[in-house]
Amino acid sequence: MKARICWLIAVPMLISAAPPGRTPLGIFSDWGAFRDANPPRCYAIATPKRRGDGAWRSFAAVGIWPRQRISGQVHFRLRLARAPNSPVRLIFADRDFALTAAAADAWAFDARQDAAIVAAMRSSTSMRIAWVSKDGRDRSDGYLLKGVATAIDAAALGCARR
Repeated sequence: MKARICWLIAVPMLISAAPPGRTPLGIFSDWGAFRDANPPRCYAIATPKRRGDGAWRSFAAVGIWPRQRISGQVHFRLRLARAPNSPVRLIFADRDFALTAAAADAWAFDARQDAAIVAAMRSSTSMRIAWVSKDGRDRSDGYLLKGVATAIDAAALGCARR
């Protein structure tokens, strides 16, 4: 009961804390959906279940960019820069994907891989992104996927109404 009361207090605080131009579309378990006015975009986003220390705040997001006609684009922020030329992998229970990456961000190689990743997210309970950081250590962040399908759908609807 205490957890439910805390949740009822926390959700309105999270929604009211959105920056100007950002409209919250809903919080669905570990995932939130938002619409930004400038540039126009909508997205589902989550932070890892357990956050390690890092230079950046890591997240996983699925974006919709209506002006560019892009829907379901995945983006991951790593908490620590990866070692040059080291691979970044997105791992599900029964499947994994190699991603293209910059120093601290990773994406699918193309729209087809975006669609496959989103399908895996919708049908899985968790995922993990793994990389080797600049200091040579294996790193990973894990995400629970409860609520991801609803958050992605809310983001898609949020941009469809524009």
